[in-house]
Amino acid sequence: MIAISVNEVWKSFKIYHDKGATLKEKILFQNRNKHEHRQVLKGVSIDINKGEVVGLVGQNGCGKSTLLKLMTRIIYPDQGEIKMHGKISSLLELGAGFHPDMSGKENIYTNASIFGLTKKEIDQRLGKIIEFSELQEFIDNPVRTYSSGMYMRLAFSVAINVDADILLVDEILAVGDASFQAKCFHKMQELKNSGTTIVIVSHDLSSVEKLCDRAIWIDQGVIQLSGKPRDVCAAYLDKLMNRIISNDDLLEVEIDDEVGEIIETPRMVFENRTGNERVLIDSVRIFDVKTKKERYLFETADSLRVVVKYTKKDPTLMDAIFGTTIIREDGVNCFGTNTWIEDGSKINLSESGEISILIKKIQLLDGRYSLDIALHDECGVYYDHIRDSIKFDVFSHVKNSGVFRMESLIESV
Repeated sequence: MIAISVNEVWKSFKIYHDKGATLKEKILFQNRNKHEHRQVLKGVSIDINKGEVVGLVGQNGCGKSTLLKLMTRIIYPDQGEIKMHGKISSLLELGAGFHPDMSGKENIYTNASIFGLTKKEIDQRLGKIIEFSELQEFIDNPVRTYSSGMYMRLAFSVAINVDADILLVDEILAVGDASFQAKCFHKMQELKNSGTTIVIVSHDLSSVEKLCDRAIWIDQGVIQLSGKPRDVCAAYLDKLMNRIISNDDLLEVEIDDEVGEIIETPRMVFENRTGNERVLIDSVRIFDVKTKKERYLFETADSLRVVVKYTKKDPTLMDAIFGTTIIREDGVNCFGTNTWIEDGSKINLSESGEISILIKKIQLLDGRYSLDIALHDECGVYYDHIRDSIKFDVFSHVKNSGVFRMESLIESV
């Protein structure tokens, strides 16, 4: 039995270049009202069976979230038809349907009523919703005092407790801290086992592979591939592997083939840094060892080179220990080292210069990772320490579990 039927759906949006905000501005500056029509979905057709879990994957702007909003009837298609069979629950945006001045408990009643529950039904579920959200001590506080993680916990708890036939979720697998994410994942497994039809938009491809029965890859508003999650995710990532990162806001960067020197590099802005600023890190870049080009998506067996540019602010400082740590998105410390650990050495500092780290085989499993970068003295006093300096993604065709892949051989004796 089909739960969701999407038939030849087209959707476009007006994109204004410089739209006047008031009636006066619209009259006086009519030229500012120029716009273009951007076609987001182009004849998309999907049938999703009752009890099926489907993951929508693709790059930002490809139309995944737009398709989900069309399913919830928040927006409507320009052409085509969408039929939904059953009670719908959705979680698309942070705090959607929440009033900031109302308490968490009051927002539970408001939000659940939007999903079609009566007050009596909400009364019966209230305890379960609060318990799952783990917000007991904050539930009577206005939600404007909540952190973004607390918002998402509460919204997720309401969405999964309305006993819907169809659940539509957008990036919900990244809710809260690591323990709550695991709790959400297990709840999604329970809903799947109970026969709930689920459609998920997510960039977490490993979760899509574990949870979904089918994956659909959307690219520029068109379905590229639909099938087994492992096959679809592999095809999607293979295409991404061939797309070199390009950003108009950054200068062109090249690496010298012999010494790995950056010819030209822009100064980057880092949000999470500490230190006494005797040396400042200007930029962090990741390069493919073979192509010498900038890249942020790798396979487990690939090699990469991290190139760090710095400027010395204290002319009396002669050297420093350089260190780096690889952190998985859920906070797991995967690997850390520094020049002192490796061979008891320091980096001789120039007025400005580059430091290069070669990782011969990444060996990390599927996931998103970030680099912590630091320059410090032998006592651990930071000159500059940048957390989450830059992010990169790793995927593996071999689906091991754990943190990294070990070379192994299984034999029958």
